[in-house]
This record gives sequence, C-alpha cells and structure tokens, in this order.
Amino acid sequence: MFDFRKESLRLGFYVLIASVFCAIQPYTPAQTVVPQSSPVPATISPEKLSASFAEVAKKVGVAVVSIDTKGKTPEVTTRGEAAPGDSDDIMDFFRRQMPRRPSYSVGSGFFVDKAGHILTNYHVVEDAAKITIKTDSGEEFSAHVVGVDEETDLAVLKIDSDREVPFVKLADSEQSRVGDWVLAIGSPFGLNRTVTAGIISQTNRETPSTSVFQRFIQTDAAINRGNSGGPLVNMNGEVIGINSQIATSTGDYNGVGFALPSNEASYVFDQILKNGKVRRGYLGVGLETVKAEFASVYGLKEPQGAIVVEIREPQGGASVAGLKVGDVIVEYNGQKIVGAPDLIAKVSATSPDNAVNVAYLRENGSGLDRKTATIRLGERPMRSDRGEESSRTKLPLEKTKEEVKPFGLTLVDLTSSLAATHKLEGQKGVLVKEINPESFIADVKLSNGVDALGEGDLIQRMNRVAVTDVKSFSEAVGKLKKGDAVVLHVMTYDVRTHGLQLKVVQFTVQ
Repeated sequence: MFDFRKESLRLGFYVLIASVFCAIQPYTPAQTVVPQSSPVPATISPEKLSASFAEVAKKVGVAVVSIDTKGKTPEVTTRGEAAPGDSDDIMDFFRRQMPRRPSYSVGSGFFVDKAGHILTNYHVVEDAAKITIKTDSGEEFSAHVVGVDEETDLAVLKIDSDREVPFVKLADSEQSRVGDWVLAIGSPFGLNRTVTAGIISQTNRETPSTSVFQRFIQTDAAINRGNSGGPLVNMNGEVIGINSQIATSTGDYNGVGFALPSNEASYVFDQILKNGKVRRGYLGVGLETVKAEFASVYGLKEPQGAIVVEIREPQGGASVAGLKVGDVIVEYNGQKIVGAPDLIAKVSATSPDNAVNVAYLRENGSGLDRKTATIRLGERPMRSDRGEESSRTKLPLEKTKEEVKPFGLTLVDLTSSLAATHKLEGQKGVLVKEINPESFIADVKLSNGVDALGEGDLIQRMNRVAVTDVKSFSEAVGKLKKGDAVVLHVMTYDVRTHGLQLKVVQFTVQ
C-alpha cells in the first residue's frame, strides 16, 4: 500500500491535535415541550455490534487472500569469472559488493468472481517474478497478472483452480457515508486473516501526489504494511474500497488510512478483463483549473473551467481540432466543466476514438470569444509512457522473514561443479552463496578495510575446528553466544594473482 512519507513524509498536516471539551448541562425552560415525533437515535448494544462484526468477517474472510511475491533478481557475474572487456579487477571488486538476493514481500487481495480473479494493488505485484496466493483455507496457488492500471494502482490477478472459489461483491461506494462502520481485512505484517474495525472518516478524499483517478474513502480502521490490496467492507459484507494508502509519521498505523472506492475498482476490473488494460480517452493537452483569481482578471462570472497550459501531443485530438495554449474549456458534451480534474474524469470515462463536443473561451484583445470544436479522442497513455514518474505513495509492504542462517550467511556444500566454477578445486569446506546485508557479519572488515567475506568464499575452519558441511557448521554456530570470539579460516580465489589466498576473518558474535 502507500505511505505518504516519501521517506520522511511531508505530512505534518495530518497530525491531529486533540481538543478538550467541557460537558455543560444546557438550560431548558420548564414549559419546553419536546415534540412526540422527534426521532430518537437507535442504539446498538455492544453484543449485537460485536456479532455483526463477526458475521461480516466470517462472510468476507473466505474470499480474502495473502499475496506473497518474489522480486526479480538482477543478474550478477559469478565471482571468479571475468566479464567481457574487463581490463583489471576493479569490476570484480564491485561485483563482490552487489548482493544477489531476491526481495520477498507480502500483500493482500480478494477474489471477485468464482473463476479465480483477484483484485489487489499494482504495487503489491510490481516487478514480481513469482506470485503465490494463499487462501483462507490454507491452500496455495501460483497466480499470473491479467492486467494492471498505474493510474489507480490496481492489478487483476488470476489463479487456475479446478473448482469455483468463494468471492465477494463490489458494492456501490457512492452509498458510503461518513460515520459508517467498516472492516479492513488483510495480512498486515504477514499475519494472514487479520480483521480491524473503524468508521468512514471521509469520502472523496484527495491526497498529495496522487492521480486524478484516486479519490479515496478515508477510514480509521487500522491499516498497516501488508494490508495493501485488501478489502474495506461495509456491514453488509460488501467491498466498498481497496486499502491502498496510509498517512503516517512512523511508517505504520496512525489512524488515517485510504481505500480506493469500489466503483472505480469495478470499472478498472471490467476494462482489464475486456481489453487487458484500462482504455481512457485523452485530449493530448495539459490542464489547469480556473481559480478565483483567473476569473477575476479575465472577467468570468464564476471560477469554472479548465485552462489548456500545454499541447502534449501536436497530432492529438485537441490540437488537430484547433485548440491552443491559453484556451479555457468550459463545456464537454454539453456538461459544464468545474475544473481540470472534472474534465479529465469526463474525458477518461469516454472511450478512445469517440468524437466529443467542447466549448471553450479564447482571449481576443480585452475580451474572450466563445468557440466550439469537435474532438476525436485519443487513448490516454500510461504514466511511464508519458515520461512521468509514478507519484504513487506506497503503503509499505511487509517483508517476509527469511529462515535463520548462521551469521546471516547462505551456505552450500562444496560440489565438484561449484569448485570448478569458483576455482576452488581440491579444497574442502562450505561455500558462501549469499550474505544478508542486514547481518552484522556483512560489516566485518579485514585489516585493509575490505569486506571480510564475499560470495564464493570457502569457509574451511572455525575456531580451530575443520568445517566439513553446512549442517555441522550451523550446529556449531548455534552453540555460540553473544560476545563469543570467532576466527574463520577462509579460502578465496584472488583474481589479481590468479591463485588461492587464505583470509583469517576475526569478529565477535553480536
């Protein structure tokens, strides 16, 4: 999901300052009569409310899934093998510093039909090499991406199952009201099937640096890293939003979460199933909203309309129809334009290649001439295709925990083929395959300041005892405690001398 920090998060304005209220008994004259028809708010007992939560969680939970992704791994030249064109060992040095570790993360999603289609956030599966779906029943499936939409940060996935899957219904998010109870379901911190409750804090909420297609439902239901792509549901057990962003100063729950409304999600889902992507109309221009100052200077009755500030496509529909920079579009197919977002929404909701009618104002000396034009819409390109960096603010994904490894090292037993690859023929020991950059041993240096261990090193002895295989080495490490001294004898292939070299690695267990 998203996190408005942009690392440090310029969201000080989201910090709410609590106010202290004094309960004062109002004075009521004795003659005051309360009308018998005055509505009395209905109250729900905590027991009934709790039962409602439980029923909704049970109804929806079976359709919610955990999404585990394995990121694409950059290819790195194997240590000890010179890359073509290398004239010295400097490239080998840099290759030693590059970790070859795939990234793992956890997000959420939910089935939207019995065929196994899943809605989630695009950033959950972005650049994923492998996607694994874990269902409420504990089953696991491989999934593939059907299509994605950068503008709304949504993705549609699909699993292949030999039977129908339970799914949830997308409700009409326009019916959602501020104050309505909602539940958020997902896998925060990798904890599958977690349910949190809250209310709708606001609807149609704009957030910093998001696209015009993202007008969120704000909620105080706890949303954390790993909730990305999970459903926000009403008390009828229907999905009204997809949890996508949080406002936070810490990276985790601060009481302000945002879900993309289900109406937008439904549109994106239908488009992806039909076209493999979302096709939106496009004028080929950049727009700015008419504000009060512009209306005052240009003599407009009210601050409405969208100003053309850039011709982005010289052969685009608007340019071909004769529109120019400075024109103010005030109507679209007979509908008044409030501002730039309003126009973009209307254009985007129209299929490409359709002809539309616009009315616009063009400056003429001291006045404005009203003109009309018929424009054939193009197709709105993706953000990346428009040369724009994604402005999505991600809710951090939960990184999965890797298995415990000795000193943070991934080790393998030395085989003849590995010995040949790393030029360690005739040697014995365990081979260093990967080093966890977050482990303390990654910071251990030799006296010359070079990293003590690297990929392809062969650990032969630890504390005067020969290392024979990974299992025995791991067991020996497991007996060490914090503060114990460790001396490793490590054999490595030196590309400078083209021979084997012994390294004595010394450190204290941390």
